[in-house]
Amino acid sequence: MPARRPAARAKSAIPQLDWRSPQPAPMVLVSGPEEVCAERAIAAVRDYLRAEDASLEVSDLRADDYESGTLMGLTSPSLFGEPRLVRVTGGEKMSDAFLAEALSYLEHPQDGATVVLRHTGATVRGKKLLDAIRAATGTAVEVPCVAVKRDGDRYDFAAGEFQAARKKVAPAALRALTQAFADDLTELAAACQQLISDVPGDVTAEIVQRYYGGRVETTAFTVADTAIAGRYGDALLALRHALDSGADPVPLVAAVAMKLRTMARVAGRRGSSAALAAEIGMKDWQVDRARRDLSGWNEESLGRAIQATARADAEVKGGSRDAVFALERMITVIATRAPFGG
Repeated sequence: MPARRPAARAKSAIPQLDWRSPQPAPMVLVSGPEEVCAERAIAAVRDYLRAEDASLEVSDLRADDYESGTLMGLTSPSLFGEPRLVRVTGGEKMSDAFLAEALSYLEHPQDGATVVLRHTGATVRGKKLLDAIRAATGTAVEVPCVAVKRDGDRYDFAAGEFQAARKKVAPAALRALTQAFADDLTELAAACQQLISDVPGDVTAEIVQRYYGGRVETTAFTVADTAIAGRYGDALLALRHALDSGADPVPLVAAVAMKLRTMARVAGRRGSSAALAAEIGMKDWQVDRARRDLSGWNEESLGRAIQATARADAEVKGGSRDAVFALERMITVIATRAPFGG
């Protein structure tokens, strides 16, 4: 029996905006499965509104865990008339109560309010609302965040990262990056940001080769992730594979250090990911990832790991004759969360 085809998407009558440069409207639909792009788009809408008025009030709610009246309450004018931004997640699992109230709101949006609805498209839940939004000319815009799967799409994504940072990058460097990060757009984005922040001049193919050469996957991040997760044996195996593949110890340590620094900036802070990201100058997805990475860590073990990484950084840059031992000691401290030899 042939597989059932998904229902065809209704033709949209509203503007379709690029996720890198969206503009606000009373209702902004951020659709599609690519989470990195969606998070960037939502953050860009927030930044746009905040640049217009620093008193912007930002609220978050979930469409799948919704209490009746919340949407109207958050969008209603405040005493001093500050603009409001309401970010709604979980649209693909929205409750009946949210569906009904969002449809009603779409007909009579509040002045000075912007509602951003995130819907991954993983289900057809809320199709009636999506169709209504896509027909609401003059009231809504859509920011499609389609899956980035093809090599050409990943190349364009990476090129956009450098262009947004006004950083020159060679085409050969972009090709090498997209080949090294073929399966994970989040890691590709992180690698681009690392090169943007670490490399003082233009990013060349030689620099990318130095950081990520000899790997099909992001070996440096694989080493960092497995060590931070406490998987000691896997981390040592990943380290050995990275070195055997020709990875340079210096960028390998840099990848570990970058993750630990991010964890340290997020550790102990409360509040939503979006609010914290705005406060410390990070992206929402970076805060979420750091919070996941912090599971099982405490202030003492994190401080010890940062010190071990700083020592390894100095040693692989000429402070020791045995860079491999320096790396193994760093991985041991991080993965075991205990002093070396302890």
